[in-house]
Amino acid sequence: MNTNSRNVTYSTVGDYQLPNLILNQPRKPLGKYGRLRRTYLKEHRPVLYHTMLLSGSLYPHLTEVEQNAVAMKEHLMAELLKQNPAPDKAQNQLMWVQHMNSLKAQAEELVMTELIYS
Repeated sequence: MNTNSRNVTYSTVGDYQLPNLILNQPRKPLGKYGRLRRTYLKEHRPVLYHTMLLSGSLYPHLTEVEQNAVAMKEHLMAELLKQNPAPDKAQNQLMWVQHMNSLKAQAEELVMTELIYS
């Protein structure tokens, strides 16, 4: 390995000197919403994705989106449950599960529209 005046190290690969680039890897894996946002940016906003990746702002952005999405989903679930109370779980478990799944789907749809695909 050789170094130049900017403290960049290089490796010789064949006849070429290639810089040894290290991206800051996240310590904590991304959750569902962070991964969805990353995929959206990569496929639909490639210039923004690569700019953020190279500047080091991608992972903090994805982490923030993940946290906001989870908080928004929890808030929406609470609001939807207030507006549409669930049936008694002890008396009718299947209806309760169906109702809660419906509310969860509504909340997730809003989260996806507002935070992930915008």
